[in-house]
Amino acid sequence: MIKIKRIYDPPADSDGFRVLVDRLWPRGMSKEKGGIDLWLKEIAPSNELRKWFNHEPQKWAVFKKRYFAEIEVSKGALDPLVNKLQAGQVTLLYGARDLRFNNAVALKEYLEDKMGVQNGTGIN
Repeated sequence: MIKIKRIYDPPADSDGFRVLVDRLWPRGMSKEKGGIDLWLKEIAPSNELRKWFNHEPQKWAVFKKRYFAEIEVSKGALDPLVNKLQAGQVTLLYGARDLRFNNAVALKEYLEDKMGVQNGTGIN
C-alpha cells in the first residue's frame, strides 16, 4: 500500500518504509529527523519540468503526462520502490507545500494506474 506524506510532518510507525521522492533535499531536514529510509531523486520530475509546473493547478494534467513520460524513460529507477511495495507499506515523502498538486501525488497515481499497485495488495 502507498501513502503520501509531507516530509515536515513527523514520522509514524504506520508509515512503513519512507521514501523521499523529491529531486532537491528539503530545507532544514536531516535524514534522521525526517525518518527517511531512501532518497530516490532519480524518479523525481526533471528540473525543467519541476520549474515549468511550479505547482500551478491549471498545469496539473499536462505535468502528469510529461512526468509519466519521464518515468517511462527511466522505469528501472523505480525498482527499489517496487521491491519495497511488494514487501509492505511505503510512504512517499515530498517537501512541497501544496498537498494536492505535487510529484508524490502524481507518482502514487502512476504506480497504481500504470504498474498495477492496489490498495493493500502490493504489485499485481
